[in-house]
Amino acid sequence: MSERVLLVVDMLNDFIRKDGALYCGEGAEKIVPFVAGKVQEFVSQGLPVIFIIDAHDPQDLEFKRFPPHCIYGSEGSDVIRELKSLVEEYSFAIRVPKSRYSGFFRTNLNEVLRDLKPKTVEVVGVCTHICVLYTVEELCNRDYEVIVHREGVASYDQEAHRWAIRQMTEVLGARVC
Repeated sequence: MSERVLLVVDMLNDFIRKDGALYCGEGAEKIVPFVAGKVQEFVSQGLPVIFIIDAHDPQDLEFKRFPPHCIYGSEGSDVIRELKSLVEEYSFAIRVPKSRYSGFFRTNLNEVLRDLKPKTVEVVGVCTHICVLYTVEELCNRDYEVIVHREGVASYDQEAHRWAIRQMTEVLGARVC
């Protein structure tokens, strides 16, 4: 059992880098130091860090809504180097590839969390109103205590970002701090 786990959602080259296929904007770049600090905190305490990683088949139907991005095995689907370097030799870094917005859809995240039995799941990453929101929604529906770090989430759309923060607090009951 682990008291706390950290979910790092889609901190990947295609979303964070300016030349990424689906760059999430300067807001995404600005959260990198905070997210790195959180990862470092969890590693130093021997706590689990779960990387939720967008990883698509080249023919994924999601590409009808968004440009192709995070193709499985591509550099774009890699965790950004600032975070990757912190967990290279850390045995409690878990990677969960996904092909939809929620970190739970057709993944083993539910089983991973069931095995870890965390009291609290802390969440950072991008995009606040897409993959972060839909993953937090499922965490809350599974009755986890959820903390979303305001300084650790971002989106390319500020209005949607603010809306998602309100949804997570007012509707889902997550704590945003």
